[in-house]
Amino acid sequence: MVATKALDFYLPEELNASLPPEKRGLRRDHVRMMVLDRTTGEIKHDRFFHLANYLQAGDLVILNNSRTIPAVLHAEWRRNTIQLAPKVEVRLARRRGEDTWDALVVANPVNAGDILQFPFELAATVIGEKENSPLKIIQFTKKGPDLFNIIYALGEPVRYEYIEQPWDLDYYQTVFASHPGSVEMPSAGRAFSWELLFKLMRKDIQVEYIQLHTGLSYLLDDQWHQTPEENEEEYQISEQTMERILQTKASGKRVIAVGTTVVRALETAAKNGSLSGMTNLYIDQHYPLKMADGIITGLHEPKASHLDMLSAFVSEKHLLQAYDQAIESRYLWHEFGDMNLIL
Repeated sequence: MVATKALDFYLPEELNASLPPEKRGLRRDHVRMMVLDRTTGEIKHDRFFHLANYLQAGDLVILNNSRTIPAVLHAEWRRNTIQLAPKVEVRLARRRGEDTWDALVVANPVNAGDILQFPFELAATVIGEKENSPLKIIQFTKKGPDLFNIIYALGEPVRYEYIEQPWDLDYYQTVFASHPGSVEMPSAGRAFSWELLFKLMRKDIQVEYIQLHTGLSYLLDDQWHQTPEENEEEYQISEQTMERILQTKASGKRVIAVGTTVVRALETAAKNGSLSGMTNLYIDQHYPLKMADGIITGLHEPKASHLDMLSAFVSEKHLLQAYDQAIESRYLWHEFGDMNLIL
């Protein structure tokens, strides 16, 4: 792998995981795991099921229990009484309120006042747009659990071009997901099974949960590249969990964040003192991490902002060397791919 610039590299197309592990004959917790030492850059290769071998009693693993919603919907597009299109795609991007979402309406030009008519007597009105973004603000005729129930009945999971065929929503859930709201799966937690979680607990490795609802990362047009600062996400951390984090750090043990979403939520709370709210925190190599001592994550595509965050844990040089090895060793990328433990 030749780095053409920092955190850019060539990823062969065949290393994009297009099938869930279960469809490749693997249990979800038996995907491969590359272990990277933060200090020395030393690399080990293993299976995710052996995670407990790399953690110590008293360490704290923090998971994101946000549940993936099927965020791709289809609607009839109307203006006044005129039907402009019988079927347009509507991708939910971020929840603003009980009945209001940012959404990508794949039609042009969509104006304020336009109506999106869905089945099950559900409709939404376009009430505004996000500045410097193709996202529209839409208000549904239902709200809260009633709205979520219809979204689950109508929608499909967001699927990117490397996933060649549709998979049921279950494949886009972590086993512990409990709070609906993520537009894309918080995929770092996908490789965990209940068996592995119990194995960690039997070794006195602590497990806690937070929520961060992930937004839509790709707006279907390279012209619209969302920076982390533009991608606001809603998070919530309980007082009990924060207490456990502070106790763990005070006792000299490590806090291991499962996914960039968890790092973002924890470091936001540390920075602004608020256990819930919105975050647009951007973390890179210059950011002094206060909460996370290690991260469990997937493998990220070239130039992804997630790679900038990883460089807060480990030097860009060691990170690129590790990715070089991952490519040579034929690791698989993206939400159905292999895992990376950085400690």
